[in-house]
Amino acid sequence: MGKVMTELSMSLDGYIAGPHDGPDNPLGDGGTALFRWYQSGDTPFIVPSGTMTFRVSAASAALLEEMYPRIGALVTGRRTFDITNGWEGRHPSDAPIVVATHEVPEAWVQEYVTGRGAPFTFVTEGVARAVEVARRIAGDRDVAVSAASLVQQCLRLGLLDEILIDLAPVLLGGGVRLFDGLGDAAIGLERLRVVEGRDVTHLLFRVLKA
Repeated sequence: MGKVMTELSMSLDGYIAGPHDGPDNPLGDGGTALFRWYQSGDTPFIVPSGTMTFRVSAASAALLEEMYPRIGALVTGRRTFDITNGWEGRHPSDAPIVVATHEVPEAWVQEYVTGRGAPFTFVTEGVARAVEVARRIAGDRDVAVSAASLVQQCLRLGLLDEILIDLAPVLLGGGVRLFDGLGDAAIGLERLRVVEGRDVTHLLFRVLKA
């Protein structure tokens, strides 16, 4: 069975989106700086869906080429799903997506039809159940958790195995903080890898569990 992990671009002061994020401003004010590294190199990386091409450093491209094939399913939250409009039915990772939500968006499900069907499973029984469903879908590949609130819940529940931070050289000063609400107990991490890219430092950690 694969790991449960997260991979997110984050500012030095801990934000994965700037202030005032929403459907009309998906990354929040100043949030585009978190992803400047996607186009600051000279090595092309085509995402598995084929819908985007990044131009990153050779080191970043090698890491992405290693990571993306490992992803067998994604877990995201309803807010992220709504902000992205369900990635128009196809996430860049091209993996099936499990959406943790209090209510299934029936209108979206009925109205959004693609030739191969939108790859979403909506789970209303909480994040632990969403991860369980995603692990069954992923098989022996990894499950990627892609929303800050869900990462926090997975850490509190002991469900997260690895954290990959794409650290961007920017201070956003506000917005969506990745590691809020974790409680008073320390969570130990083991550094597994550091990859220096252009305009980004990739930091891979294993979450230590009791």
